[in-house]
Amino acid sequence: MIFRNRKMFIGRVALMLTFLLIFSSIYARKNGTKFSVIAFYSAHNESAHLSFVYEASRWFGEMGAKNRFSLDTTSNWSNLNMEFLAKFDVVIFLGTRPEKPEQRAAFEQYMKNGGAWMGFHFAGFALTPSAFPQNWDWYHNEFLGSGEYKGNTWRPTSAILRVENRKHPATKHLPVTYKASANEWYSWKNDLRKNPDIEVLASIDKSSFPLGTGPKLWEIWHSGDYPVVWTNKNYRMIYFNMGHNDLDFESGTNKELSFTFESSVQNKMILDAVLWLGKKL
Repeated sequence: MIFRNRKMFIGRVALMLTFLLIFSSIYARKNGTKFSVIAFYSAHNESAHLSFVYEASRWFGEMGAKNRFSLDTTSNWSNLNMEFLAKFDVVIFLGTRPEKPEQRAAFEQYMKNGGAWMGFHFAGFALTPSAFPQNWDWYHNEFLGSGEYKGNTWRPTSAILRVENRKHPATKHLPVTYKASANEWYSWKNDLRKNPDIEVLASIDKSSFPLGTGPKLWEIWHSGDYPVVWTNKNYRMIYFNMGHNDLDFESGTNKELSFTFESSVQNKMILDAVLWLGKKL
């Protein structure tokens, strides 16, 4: 599909999310639900992230209908308060993070009280200086463990991922390696391997190198250790580095060239993860 400008793209995402929310709510009332999910997103993200938001919302809506969990979505981060969060079993950050102190405090309290969280791609991003500085130590250093963003591959490229723990509920049905959907892969300033609270579930396999096409040389990885899926053993949480679709920026059409939910194996991991977080696995 082709979007001639960013405003049109954002408008279509908002409209489709509304339809998905109505469908999910109707289905939940008719069939009963096992647990409830709330997905936060930001409409001001770049088009590639918004493409993922729309795709993810549609996919989670479909999975909820098949697996009897309800999905609500919101771009109103003021809803990140204890009264609102008490209505949901699982919180998803589809992109970005809360910025206001009271929203951050509510989320931290929610997680420390036994809440469940799933985050994708840009939800882990922090870089000082930038519009998203590392100014939330609990979230980036303790909770995620990754600290600041260090670099990324470009263009969005598929990678072979190695599953490091096939006993975890999110990865127990996966093969040792699988081909992930195209993505802009992140690296981090903190070494997750040295953090005893972090359990790496999947990382980029060495068979993927060189990874990325550039044109900048540092956007092509030739070696190294790059965790892309992990959990913090002190919380019910999981982070996926996936969540950046490829768009045709060069011609100005913003045509979507890849999708995150194109890999059935990867989809199984994400579904099993949300079922685990909903305490159904």
